[in-house]
Amino acid sequence: MEIVITKNNGIPLYLQVKKQIMNQIRNGSLKVGSKMPTERELAENLKVSRNTVSTAYKELEKEGVLKSYQGKGTFVAEEGRSWQNQNIKDKIVKFVDLGLEEALETGMSIEEFLDIVENRVREKIEQMNKMVAVYVECNIEQAKMFSKELNESTHMSVIPLTVSDLMTMNEEVKQTLTNCQVVITTFNHVNEVTRIVSGFHKEVLGVAINADLSTIVKIARYQDGTRFGFFCLSEEFMFKIQGALESAGLSNIDITYSTTRDKAEIKEITDKSDVIIVSPGRYSDVMEINKDNKEVINFIYSLDDGSVKALKSKIVELQN
Repeated sequence: MEIVITKNNGIPLYLQVKKQIMNQIRNGSLKVGSKMPTERELAENLKVSRNTVSTAYKELEKEGVLKSYQGKGTFVAEEGRSWQNQNIKDKIVKFVDLGLEEALETGMSIEEFLDIVENRVREKIEQMNKMVAVYVECNIEQAKMFSKELNESTHMSVIPLTVSDLMTMNEEVKQTLTNCQVVITTFNHVNEVTRIVSGFHKEVLGVAINADLSTIVKIARYQDGTRFGFFCLSEEFMFKIQGALESAGLSNIDITYSTTRDKAEIKEITDKSDVIIVSPGRYSDVMEINKDNKEVINFIYSLDDGSVKALKSKIVELQN
């Protein structure tokens, strides 16, 4: 397994390792079931710390790309099949060919077969457009952001709720859960959400989210001593960002975190900072106070594309 590490280019070493492993799985160099080098072996080979390799492996395990078995080692997981470099269109064409052959053998015309396919696809789209889903996150900022993203990609009506909303379970939340057809949340909340909403008998589906790599790289490229000010809506989002930066090896940067809405406090932090980092929900109000036009970085999390595709497939399956 060939991995080339470039030091001092501003990109965290563990991200370089992670990205190159992903690329090798996508291009077929690493196949499902392939055994990975141990953390120690790969670290020695790349001349990096074992912690660098460990962080890369742990993130890939969390995303379902790798799987560790005690006493056996770490392997490319079966779940990787969905994003391997395979020609999905060819597979679908084969299914269509089989269906067409079956239709012709029963005496159906090609035009009739095409009508069936078009009507079935249209029917599924219409069903999805009518579906109501609930998206649950640990903080309302991300809940709203990802609900909007899911709404645009699936055309379902997606209502944002937080884990706290479910714990409180007032009448409005109860009604929302009663009226929805499916509950969606991130994989790390699936078990918790499933337990809380068990009485509503709703299917709970998981999706993965990723910290935007370009945002982390942008922060990493600033020289030591740069003072950052960070603003977001919720403490939960703040802790999530702290974790993402620590995982990227950026735990030692000079950064002041805040959820304040007080304009005087915002100004005080921005005045002391060289660069401002904001969550999407804080961009507008912070920019109003950023009179010195200091650089503002939007820290973005996004839904994993492959995960959303799998979600849509599961929802279509639920409609049967």
